[in-house]
Amino acid sequence: MANRNPEDSFTTPKEKISGLPDYGWRVNLDHQFTEKCKPFQSPRLSQIPSLVGLGLRYTHHTLKCYMKGRRPHMDFVNPVLHKPIYGCPIGGIGSGTIGRGYRGEFCRFHMVPGIYDYHTVQADAFILCIRKDGQTVYQKVLTGHRVSKSLKTWQWGFPQNQATYQTLYPRAWTVYNIPEHKLRLICRQISPIIPHDYKDSSFPMTAFIWEVENQGTETLDVSITFTFKNGTGGKKDHAGGCWTESFCNKDKDKEDTVSGVMIHQKLYDMACTYAIAATKKDGVEVSHCLNFDPHGSGAEVWNELHSNGKLDSKEGSSEKTRKGKEIGAAVSTMCSLPGGATKTLEFSLVWDMPVVIFRSKEVQYARRYARWFGKSRDQAPQMSSYCLQNYSMWEDKIQAWQNPILNCSAIPAWYKSFLLNELYYVADDAEIGDGDSEVHSIVKEYGKFAYLEGHEYRMYNTYDVHFYASFALIMLWPKLQLSLQYDLGKAVISEDQERMKFCMGGSVGHRKVLNTVPHDMGDPEDEPWVRVNSYNIHPTVDWKDLNLKFVLQVYRDYFATNDRAYLEYMYPIMKVLMERSLQWDKDNDGLIENGGFADQTFDAWVVHGASAYCGGLWLCALRMFVESAKILNEQDDLEKYTSILNKAKESYEIKLWNGHYYNYDCSTCGNHDSIMADQLAGNWYMKASGITDNTVFPEDRVKIALKTVFESNVMGFADGNMGAINGTRPDGKKDITSCQSEEFWTGVTSGLAAQMIQEGMLEEAFKTAWGNYNVCWEWLGFMFQSPEAYMTSKHFRSLGYMRALAVWSIQWALEKYHPDLFKS
Repeated sequence: MANRNPEDSFTTPKEKISGLPDYGWRVNLDHQFTEKCKPFQSPRLSQIPSLVGLGLRYTHHTLKCYMKGRRPHMDFVNPVLHKPIYGCPIGGIGSGTIGRGYRGEFCRFHMVPGIYDYHTVQADAFILCIRKDGQTVYQKVLTGHRVSKSLKTWQWGFPQNQATYQTLYPRAWTVYNIPEHKLRLICRQISPIIPHDYKDSSFPMTAFIWEVENQGTETLDVSITFTFKNGTGGKKDHAGGCWTESFCNKDKDKEDTVSGVMIHQKLYDMACTYAIAATKKDGVEVSHCLNFDPHGSGAEVWNELHSNGKLDSKEGSSEKTRKGKEIGAAVSTMCSLPGGATKTLEFSLVWDMPVVIFRSKEVQYARRYARWFGKSRDQAPQMSSYCLQNYSMWEDKIQAWQNPILNCSAIPAWYKSFLLNELYYVADDAEIGDGDSEVHSIVKEYGKFAYLEGHEYRMYNTYDVHFYASFALIMLWPKLQLSLQYDLGKAVISEDQERMKFCMGGSVGHRKVLNTVPHDMGDPEDEPWVRVNSYNIHPTVDWKDLNLKFVLQVYRDYFATNDRAYLEYMYPIMKVLMERSLQWDKDNDGLIENGGFADQTFDAWVVHGASAYCGGLWLCALRMFVESAKILNEQDDLEKYTSILNKAKESYEIKLWNGHYYNYDCSTCGNHDSIMADQLAGNWYMKASGITDNTVFPEDRVKIALKTVFESNVMGFADGNMGAINGTRPDGKKDITSCQSEEFWTGVTSGLAAQMIQEGMLEEAFKTAWGNYNVCWEWLGFMFQSPEAYMTSKHFRSLGYMRALAVWSIQWALEKYHPDLFKS
């Protein structure tokens, strides 16, 4: 239910389970998320008139895309549906990921840039076989459930009440209990997501480490078998031309041998090799099945295991599949366990897809991991060995990073899970590649970084949203943040005169105007970086937040890195953006005005004149630009923009402060005095960047405004257990002027909580953030797919969304403003 308090959190571990950490997101496999949620598609009658033109024009745009065989970058006709099944995904950053369900399914594939396949693949599974005295006494599929009539010899139905799942990204654990045979299994899933590591963190690989415990007195022969098939679960898997190949790698320094099977294929005309493998070592035997039919009975795997506890291990290569057929492979480990003994069985899954293209096929990109494994597409065996030889080192580094957070008794247990598990998005939606020779040295060294705005809003590096999410990058992989910024800076000073029609108002304009920040770096259905600004709802050249958010991020990044060369490089770009933005000050009072349309990140919420959100961003952009000018000794700019700032500060207070909060805008419209949750976004960023200047935002007014927002936008709904609604009226009711004003935005809620922490309001901050976690990770089951928005009606918008990463701004605020918490 929505009004669940933190002490009633059912995903926060309440008991110690041997082999599992004390913190994380934990459920039994039989847990069901029963709430029915739907994508938001039906605005209120009062909201429809303003959306009619958009609806007609975007429908026309969508049909044109379909006629060209392409999907629109925002497909409102086919939204991603709610599936409350997901667990921790696997893989590194920028090389594709595979999503898993908390019951063990392989169920969401992002192998091809910008394309998601939401299919549960029945043939991708783990199988347990138990033998006594040479006879099989137990054999079951441990993971997932039957989703089709194929593989009918396989037995699903492991008792889900006998298994527990837990995750702290990038690791996950599943405990299986088989009491009738006194056997306990723990599967540990480890991906190489390691802060400040730009090598292993890019590798497309995951280790599955099984701890097998015989808690009885009789000797058991136990085998675990890993099965996998070609493709991603869709119709293209039947295209034919796939084949399997066995391999074996001997470790030069140990007696261990890594052996397995590769599956060679093409995904959207790009060569890709899957490899499943296991480690043969003392007391552990490895066998394999070279190929089986995933749509057959599965007897060639099942019966062989049942008869012998292992597979036939035919060597070599299979024949290529013909059209209409698929192919699978299996790797099995077997060990003998006396009573009371424990053995470790090690598996890996890697994929070698080093060269990728986007839909327009104009530029080839080598994924970052290819710097170490090459572009020849034949390195899957070496990658498998690397994974199995290094997973323990990854775990050590992951624990060293996470332990200060997990061991901090001053922060809530649910928050630790929230913070770490939301980080899935950095890998799940990202690409890191080499392809453009004319780039800054940072980009050349660390690769071009791009991540999608969302699973269904498919635009890379959407900048108004990245503003919130970027704390995760600057804290954990700062070079990726700088790389992204250098690419953005290059785009600012470029132009593209292609004519575009904008669907909200029907106007026509240039795709990219010189000396403006682009909304995004392009659509994977086109050619990102080459053609930016795929967003076509509004002409974002007139958005009032984009230019300012670039200035704010540059200074925040400088504060974080102390990289003077970065600030020097960006300063001329900041200056042209400030000069252009100054044109929006129509009455020469130092304060910019909004243009009477939804000209900022809330792109369905109209703003007139001076506004709390954009006006506040402008004030703080002025202050941070002045600070940059001071650091770089740009005296003329310092004097000019200090003068503008002084005028703007006075105007902002006169036009917007009402004694309790800053009005939404200064117009005479009916919602001008709405209480906006994000009204202090500028001050949040300024203080997060180390500048405390009470002349810009008076401290007493900041605290009064935050208390008003907390009482009205947070505590006014579900007893404060839903986060912060974007807009309320002075009487506490929802602002229903637009669909977005009555939404709860995951990233805005986190940003608001971070502001509260900066102001010493820790209790209110954690109460605010809890609502976000409660809705997404407990009540509605949005785990590992946190949306942009949800509503009291249980509607949601845009699953798997970038802005939810703003939870890392909370951690930033805690570490900068309350560092003593982590010393305890």
